[in-house]
Amino acid sequence: MDLHELAAKSRDGDEEAFIERLHVDKHRMYSIAYSYMRNEADALDAVQETVSRVWAKRKTLRQPEYFTTWVIRILIRVCMDERKKRKRELPSGTEEMDISTKVAVAGDPAQKIDMENLVTALPPKYRMVIVLKYYRDLTITEIAELLDRPDGTIRTWLNKALKMMRVETQDKEEIDHALHNRRVGTSRIKG
Repeated sequence: MDLHELAAKSRDGDEEAFIERLHVDKHRMYSIAYSYMRNEADALDAVQETVSRVWAKRKTLRQPEYFTTWVIRILIRVCMDERKKRKRELPSGTEEMDISTKVAVAGDPAQKIDMENLVTALPPKYRMVIVLKYYRDLTITEIAELLDRPDGTIRTWLNKALKMMRVETQDKEEIDHALHNRRVGTSRIKG
C-alpha cells in the first residue's frame, strides 16, 4: 500500500494504516519537535500530543497526498502553543536552553557563535523559518506549504531573520559561514 492510500485509510479511521503512515514521518516529527522544545522529553510530549490531535482531526484532511504537510503544521502549532505556555509559567530569562550547537566561525576556533542562542532570540515566525530551512533542510516552497504562506513571505521572513542575526553578531560573513556549515554538516537526527 502506498503512502497516499495509507493516509486515505487513516482519514477513514483505519488505526493500523494510521500507525503505519505516521511511522514514515516519525523521525522528521521528532526532529522538528526537538528543534522547538530543546529537550527530548518535551519533544516526545509534543509528538504524542500531535499524534492525538491528528487522530482526532483526521476527518478534516482533505487531500491524503498532503498528509505529512498537514501533520507537520499541527506539530508546529503544538510546539508553539507549548512554548507560549512555558513562557507564561516561567519568569523571563529562566527558560531552559540546550547549548549543544556551537559552530566555529571563519576558521578561527577561538571565535564561536552560539547558533542556538541567536536562533532562540528570534521572533517565533522567523525562528521557525530558520529552523526549517537550515536545521531541517526544507526548501522555501516546502516551508511555504507547511506554514500556509506564499513563497515570497517565507523569503522575506528568512531575510529578516538573517538580518537580525547579522546585527546581533555585527558580521554577515560569520552568520553566512556558520549557517552554511550547519547545512552541510551532519544532522543530529536523520530518518
